[in-house]
Amino acid sequence: MLTRRTLLGGLAAGGYAALSHRTWAAAIQADPGPPPAAPRAEAEAAHARRIAALPGRLVTVPGGDAWGEHQRIAAAGDGWPVMIGDDAALERIAAPFGPGDSAPVPEPARARTRTPRSPAEILAAAERLRAPEHYLGWEGGYPPEDLTAPDGEWPSDAELGEVTVLGPTVHTDLSTGRLYELVHILVLPTRSSWEVPAYLRWGGWNACPPPEYHAAALRSWHERYGAELVGINGDTMNLRAARRPETREAAMALARELYRFCPDIVDQGVGTLARLAAGLMASEYWYLWWD
Repeated sequence: MLTRRTLLGGLAAGGYAALSHRTWAAAIQADPGPPPAAPRAEAEAAHARRIAALPGRLVTVPGGDAWGEHQRIAAAGDGWPVMIGDDAALERIAAPFGPGDSAPVPEPARARTRTPRSPAEILAAAERLRAPEHYLGWEGGYPPEDLTAPDGEWPSDAELGEVTVLGPTVHTDLSTGRLYELVHILVLPTRSSWEVPAYLRWGGWNACPPPEYHAAALRSWHERYGAELVGINGDTMNLRAARRPETREAAMALARELYRFCPDIVDQGVGTLARLAAGLMASEYWYLWWD
């Protein structure tokens, strides 16, 4: 897997297209000067509506407390908590939502307006993607012949630290390596972490699979490895696995599966399947990222 140092080089260049929650008014100003008050107010109101339309409840804590608070909420059993990150990350997560999301929509109107699918509809679609070849075979993903990462050599003990994730990363500013001052945790109305992408409508851009594929894959990894989704932002997932592959052969098989589902973690990350597999054996944390 990826270390924080590896992540700095890979992700800092990408940046965030989203706007900050706390500095929303300043961020939407035109370059020559502030916009008229009415458009600015409309933008702020639209932002507030998206945040309000998010499912579940929002908890905001100091960055240093985020992981402990996540664990406390998870143990309490009142919904599933997922760390989001800072204000910009929250804005990206809220982007698919709007003021009409909580209102029931008749099916004919849904067909005319292309109303986003409900979590139940997404999860029903995920239920049909049981076998790995089903959720790995997203038509918008890379064809198998384009996935050409080499197996590579198994890393030495000295090299292993370069490919091992030691904890969640979404509550960290990867450009500095420091924890965010404040971190948002979204507590969703489910006890199954694999349902999170369905509630957040997460995925479906570039080579990132649609939400039902994420739900199906996360469910399978939970059943086989006890993996739980603990963090998510605009393009990244953090998982914590209760069980690790016990042999190199099993780790390589899992690495190939993760690579097919999320090629960037190898092609723009660790470079070889063996390095990814070694990280999976050494750490309970999995890191997935789509460019």
